[in-house]
Amino acid sequence: MPAYNEAENIGLMIHTLFDEIFPNIDGVNMHLLVVDDNSPDGTGNIVKKLQPNYPNLHILQEDRRGLGWAYVHGFRYATNKLQADAVMEMDADFQHPPKFVIPMIQAYMDGADYVIGSRYVQGGSVPKEWAPSRRAISYFGNLFIRLALVKPGIHDLTTGFRLTKVKGVLDQIDLEHLMKLDRFSHKVDLLYQSIKNAKKVVEVPLEFSARTKDRSKFNWQETVSTFQVAIILGIKDKIKLFKFGTVGLAGFVVNFLFLRLFRNLGFNETLAWIFSTEIAIINNYVFNNLWTFVDTKISGLKETIFKFLQFNLTSIGALIIQSILGPIGTKLVGVQYDGLVLAAIVLFVVLPYNFTMYNLVIWKKK
Repeated sequence: MPAYNEAENIGLMIHTLFDEIFPNIDGVNMHLLVVDDNSPDGTGNIVKKLQPNYPNLHILQEDRRGLGWAYVHGFRYATNKLQADAVMEMDADFQHPPKFVIPMIQAYMDGADYVIGSRYVQGGSVPKEWAPSRRAISYFGNLFIRLALVKPGIHDLTTGFRLTKVKGVLDQIDLEHLMKLDRFSHKVDLLYQSIKNAKKVVEVPLEFSARTKDRSKFNWQETVSTFQVAIILGIKDKIKLFKFGTVGLAGFVVNFLFLRLFRNLGFNETLAWIFSTEIAIINNYVFNNLWTFVDTKISGLKETIFKFLQFNLTSIGALIIQSILGPIGTKLVGVQYDGLVLAAIVLFVVLPYNFTMYNLVIWKKK
C-alpha cells in the first residue's frame, strides 16, 4: 500500500483492514506493508504508532522517487523479507473499498495466478461523483488500451487494485526496468507482463469509490503517459510476429521458386512439393534464428545441429500439411494456380502452426 501524504486516511485504513477485513479471511496469513515516501504530513509516524497493536503491520520508508518505485521496493520487501506467496496492490485512500479484499483473496485461493479488481465487469462501477468527462476518459481509455494490447478478454487494464502470485508470475518480471516508474502508467506494463506470465487470470468486480478526504490525484499527464505505454507495448509485442511473418514471406518465395524449378526438372508433383518445402524450412530456420528469435538465439555447433534436427522434426507437420494439401489444391483448381494454393496453405495453416511450435519448442523462452 503506497502512501504519500495519506495521514487523514492511513490510520482508519489500518484499523479497518486488521479489525474488520483480515479476521474474515480464513486460511490466509495476511500482512499489510505500507510504503511511505517520507511523507511530510506524518503518514509514516501514524503507521509506526499502530505497529505495536498489529504484529503483521509493516512500514518501508524510502526517498520519494515516484509511485512505480514505491511499488518496486514494496514488492521486493514483501517477497524477500516477508516471504509472501502473493502480493496485493491497494490504495490507501479508500478508493479501493477494503471489503473487496475478501473476494480478491478468494479468487486467488480458488486457483487464480493474477486477480484484477475490475470496474468494468458486471457488478463493478465507477463513482457517481465523477464528472462525465472523467467517466468517458476512464472507459474509452481502457477500451483503447485493450485494443492496443490486443487484450479483449480483460476489461480493466488501468485499475490499481490487483493481486499477483509471486512464484511464476511476479518473480519473472524485471521490476526495476518497468516503463515510466515515476508515473502511474508503469502499472500498464506491470499488468501486461503479469498477464503474460499468469496461467489463470480472473477479474473480480470492484465498486471504485471517490476520495472522501483530500483531493483526487487524477491528472491529464498520467492519462497521456498511460496511453504512451500502451502504444509502445502494443508495437513492441508485435515486432516478433512481424519478423516471423517477414521470414515466412521469404520462405514462401523460396518455396514457390523451387517448386517451379523441381517441376521443370521433371520431379513428380509430390516430390516437388516435398523438396521445395524442405528448402524453405532451412531458409526459415536460419533467418528466424538470426533475426526473429535473436533474444533466444541458438549458437554453438552441437546445439545448432540438435536444434536444426529438432526444427525439422517440428516442421514435419508443415511438410505433411503442404505435401497433402498442395497436390490436392492444384488438382482442384489447376497447376497454373499453384501460387495461390501455396499462399492459402501457408497463410492459414502453416504459419500459425510454425509460430506455435517455434515458441514452444525451438526458441522456447520461459
